[in-house]
Amino acid sequence: MNFFKKIKNIHFVGIGGAGMIGIARVLLQKGYKISGSDLTDSSELKKLRKNGAKVYIGHKKNQIKGANLVVVSSAIDKKNPEIIESQDKGITIIPRAEMLGSIMKGYESIAVAGSHGKTTTTSMIAKVFSQADLSPTYVVGGKVLSTDENSDLGEGSYLIAEADESDGSFTHLQPDVAVLTNIDDDHLAHYDNNFENLLDAFVKFSENVPFFGYMVINRDDRNIKKIAKKISRKQITFGKSHKSDFQILGAEFKDGYQFFEIKDHQRNKIHAFQLQIPGLHNVFNAAASVAVCIEEGLPLKDIKKGIKDFTGVGRRYEKHDLLINLDSKILIDDYGHHPIEILANIKAIREEYPKSRVCMVFQPHRYTRTAQLFDDFINVLNKIDSLILLDIYAASEKPIKGINSRTIVETIKQLGHKDISHIKDHDDILKIIEATSDSFDIFVTQGAGSVSGVCESIKNKWKI
Repeated sequence: MNFFKKIKNIHFVGIGGAGMIGIARVLLQKGYKISGSDLTDSSELKKLRKNGAKVYIGHKKNQIKGANLVVVSSAIDKKNPEIIESQDKGITIIPRAEMLGSIMKGYESIAVAGSHGKTTTTSMIAKVFSQADLSPTYVVGGKVLSTDENSDLGEGSYLIAEADESDGSFTHLQPDVAVLTNIDDDHLAHYDNNFENLLDAFVKFSENVPFFGYMVINRDDRNIKKIAKKISRKQITFGKSHKSDFQILGAEFKDGYQFFEIKDHQRNKIHAFQLQIPGLHNVFNAAASVAVCIEEGLPLKDIKKGIKDFTGVGRRYEKHDLLINLDSKILIDDYGHHPIEILANIKAIREEYPKSRVCMVFQPHRYTRTAQLFDDFINVLNKIDSLILLDIYAASEKPIKGINSRTIVETIKQLGHKDISHIKDHDDILKIIEATSDSFDIFVTQGAGSVSGVCESIKNKWKI
């Protein structure tokens, strides 16, 4: 299938981003010549090079030479030299989501949107479809642990993708099936700090579903309830509410699995499931996945096995075994950077390891988010046994006066927390962990910024 006539060479500005690299990989598999640039190298980019892409570190105008199309990450400044050169050369520039929307054409497409849980839910659906031998194409914003990839070009008719609302461009997508996991007050900087604008964007995304498609939505989410009446498409619901089409009945973590049941009210059947990642939020992710898979007619045995065998996504409660000073420890690496996501991670840890003491290394992400949700961050972070705060990861934002990690630390100390510190040098964290390892069973690296490098340093030194 010729997706883009006369387009042969595609250049990605910000190719290392979680949403960009997956699309680049799928297009590379489809036979397009792919090039791209980013500020820092990574193992994923090195793998992309081995697969045939030309990847530059740093942004220079001559790097777009030969490109017929330029795809841009939302994190890239408009003054980027490659963007300016593309404009001067008359080369078409499109956002990442528009490219994803173009790839979707020709597939039976499923898109998962929401403030939290969309990466895990997308990956879980892809896992079940693969279990059912449907060979889906999938694109997610994280690495699926069972495949070590964040995208794959399948041979089947389905494309399953994560729909990112952070820059509003998810309204370019026109999926046959859309999932809404939840809606929260995140990424408001793009929406003029107006929550109603964010809700309107989700309505617009939902209305892109064709008349013959349907929505799978979280009935328990109060913000989804606000917009549900504005969405004219068929809606199938999941949640703990007895009014949900797919009702979650209990959840218990035992012997390394969550055991839960889902009642399919439409078919008047109850199905039992096992899931090997903890946390009630993941039961909701599983319920959304089950709803999609049952509606698409997948065999129940494949749905159950796919859910049971799903091992998670990179940097979403990703566990590693450590040996520090001859003692076994656990490292949990998690991408969550919103207070609700951090709290969900803490609850999952407490569920799986109820008697363990936890030390968390947290890096706040963006000044605007930290300012907007300051009190929520304080309340959540105060629940950690021991907390090490890194400086705020700016993500191209300018600093906001009075919003910094030192302020967070001092505020939490005023609440009586006695084991909290602010560290500027990432290398110092290894010394602290080694010196205090006797006091903790679990170490957590939390956040969406360069804290992932701290995780890598810990693994390199102590991973078994």
